[in-house]
Amino acid sequence: MEELTRKLQERFGEGQIATQSTRDGIPTYWVPARDIPKVLRFLKEEISQPYSMLYDLFAIDERPRKHRTGQESDFTVVYHLLSFERNADIRIKTALKDGERGLPSICSLWANANWYEREAYDMFGIHFEGHPHLRRILMPQTWEGHPLRKEHPARATEMGPFQLPPDKQDREQQALQFKPEEWGLERESEDTEFMFLNLGPQHPGTHGVLRLALQLDGEDIVDVVPDIGFHHRGAEKMGERQSWHTYIPYTDRVDYLGGVMNNLAYLLAVERLAGIDVPPRAQVIRVMLCELFRIASHLVWYGTFAQDVGQLSPVFYMFSDRERIFDIIGAVCGGRMHPNWFRIGGVAADLPEGWDKMVADFIAYFPKRLRKYDRLVMKNRIFKDRTVGIGVYDTQEAIEWGVTGPGLRATGMEWDFRKKRPYSSYDQFDFEVPVAANGDCYDRAVVRIEEMRQSLRIVEQCLKNMPEGDYKSRHPLTTPPAKEHTMHDIETLINHFLNVSWGPVIPAGEAFHGIEATKGSNGYYLISDGSTTSYRTRIRTPSFPQMQMISFISQGYTVADLLAILGSIDYVLADIDR
Repeated sequence: MEELTRKLQERFGEGQIATQSTRDGIPTYWVPARDIPKVLRFLKEEISQPYSMLYDLFAIDERPRKHRTGQESDFTVVYHLLSFERNADIRIKTALKDGERGLPSICSLWANANWYEREAYDMFGIHFEGHPHLRRILMPQTWEGHPLRKEHPARATEMGPFQLPPDKQDREQQALQFKPEEWGLERESEDTEFMFLNLGPQHPGTHGVLRLALQLDGEDIVDVVPDIGFHHRGAEKMGERQSWHTYIPYTDRVDYLGGVMNNLAYLLAVERLAGIDVPPRAQVIRVMLCELFRIASHLVWYGTFAQDVGQLSPVFYMFSDRERIFDIIGAVCGGRMHPNWFRIGGVAADLPEGWDKMVADFIAYFPKRLRKYDRLVMKNRIFKDRTVGIGVYDTQEAIEWGVTGPGLRATGMEWDFRKKRPYSSYDQFDFEVPVAANGDCYDRAVVRIEEMRQSLRIVEQCLKNMPEGDYKSRHPLTTPPAKEHTMHDIETLINHFLNVSWGPVIPAGEAFHGIEATKGSNGYYLISDGSTTSYRTRIRTPSFPQMQMISFISQGYTVADLLAILGSIDYVLADIDR
């Protein structure tokens, strides 16, 4: 960090670059708004081992914040960059105050900055000068206000009852009409007249309420304009009104196929803020449940992907196998898709009697099923015709668009956060990181299928090497303390009462933690203002940047190919919209 600080100050002036310490230890710098493009270009293109990926971009409403570290501002815009060569992050912040609401756009520097800047404009009203199409992205175009500002209501009870009179309905319908000129699309060329087609928001190939406006020359795709936000539920806003503990079940619904894996990214950030160490047994239990959910999620993707390209049988077989995993999840957690079982400092309860036999039975059963699916799907000639050489992108393009997870590894880049930045005891497990070479729909499938085999290896190691000991930390901020201890001393009783009724008070500070989730890198950036609730909850999901890439990788293909491309990405709408 010292070397990086020196280089930045030498280049841009010692008085222009200010440092900030954070709980997560990520180098954090405050930069004047006018210098943002120059500093970011310097970090991306001009230093050795550059920060090549724009991992995230978001804003913070600082106005009512009590505990400040860094510069004073009304609003702060945060640029989170990732260097693969350094295996390191950097956080660049810029302050907006005294009524300033404008920043230079960096869309010319990173392609994926487009949607991130639109989101900051939509949620906070921050303008990005030079943005090619700065308009709302998650909220309806007719929405009034900016939801993540602190003055905007957080609950429906704080607003009047919803009404839809005929004139308002007409305005809403008019706002939904797609006008190609607004997106810089021409209606005709010298030799043809383009057709514009809505794919979705109610279409089985979109896997949820996603609308794609297609510009077509016959069957060939000229351009694609994704229209997202139909599934937006204000997950980040809810994180700022719930207690640190009661927000846990809300995370289940972000990637609703990832189950407890959503809890893990959030809780690791909370535990980093609070300085909580998780016992070894709880760490391994978490890993086992996460890898079971990785297999379950990949099974849903596998079956529906095969269905998207015309195979009807696999989805029934694979959902049946997913039920076997849910039998284990239900026995351990009491829930299936949304078990809400992880807790601050560990898990809700110890493993039940008989869990080991259920896991052992699945480990013995599943490999032969994967071999069957290889014959049924991956070696099928029609499946190969529909996926090989379709939706191709290379490693550099993946990084430019912020692609992580299997989508990045399918281009040949061996990058997995479980290996590169081990968390929750992953460094103690023996497993391989699957990669492919071509970056097409077929290779993205190859990577995910091999990931299921590797996840099974991890689960087997959890079964054979489950540590003894506590299933939850005894740190006073874990929620709640063990009930049997409350009758022994008054301090534990008070702590139990306060943690259950109010929730823990997390020390002021800010921290980020990312994990290797089912669809790529999922991370939570949390700010505590020293209270029982989060001051700012930022959810970085893998599906958001990957969906933004659809237009880039679909041009020149046919509508039928687009369905294969969509299926190969493995996104979830709630993971995009939050």
